[in-house]
Amino acid sequence: MEKVFIEMINEHRGIIYKVCNLYCLEKEYKKDLFQEIVLQLWKAFPSFRNESQRSTWMYRVALNTAITIFRKESKAPERRSISDAEFEIPDMDSFEDQHEQMGLLKQAISTLTQIEKAIILLYLEEKSYEEISEIIGITRTNVGVKINRIKIKLEKIIKSDRYELR
Repeated sequence: MEKVFIEMINEHRGIIYKVCNLYCLEKEYKKDLFQEIVLQLWKAFPSFRNESQRSTWMYRVALNTAITIFRKESKAPERRSISDAEFEIPDMDSFEDQHEQMGLLKQAISTLTQIEKAIILLYLEEKSYEEISEIIGITRTNVGVKINRIKIKLEKIIKSDRYELR
């Protein structure tokens, strides 16, 4: 079981990186969140029933972990150690945005609520409304409504004086 879990983490670690980069700005917090997500995945792995894709399940656990941690900001998350060597954790900085427009979008996304961040991340990952619905736990119709509202909100943020395009 451990070998299958490690293979799954290494195969789909991009999911965890995206969630960490979305919810954390500083490198050390990204690593802490990465470890916490892997820990939660490990705890939940025995109950994974293969009723959905592994990537869908991983997104759900990763996003729920990130949202839970940041809802409890008054309590410091427990520090747990996981061997970096087994999971081949590269430098998180290599996943930073390289283009100015992506930087503006990332900056605008950072102002969204945690649920809005999760929805737009999945949308930008080209997940179907059905997959987003399953991961977030809302109806497919509600996903469409929220995505449209988020797009309008992001457009306003980007066009505002704070995020003026050059």
